[in-house]
Amino acid sequence: MPTKAKTKEKDEQKETAEKKPLNEVFTELDDIIEKMETEDSLEKTFEMYKKGVSLLKDANESIDKIEKQVKVLDEDGFLS
Repeated sequence: MPTKAKTKEKDEQKETAEKKPLNEVFTELDDIIEKMETEDSLEKTFEMYKKGVSLLKDANESIDKIEKQVKVLDEDGFLS
C-alpha cells in the first residue's frame, strides 16, 4: 500500500505533467531515454523508467482528451 508521501508525490508529478504542453513532455521523455541509455545504476534507471511511464500515461490522457474534442467538431468546424 502506497504511503501518503508517495501518493502525494505521484499527484504532484501528474499535475506537473498535465500543465506541460505535449511537446515539452515528449522532449522530457527523449531526455529520459538518453539518460537511461548511459546510466549504469539499475536503481536510477528504474526510477527514470517509472517517471517516463508516468509522463507517457499523462500524455496519452491529454491526447485522448484532444481526440474526443476533435470528434465532436461539427461540419462547420465548431465544437458542439
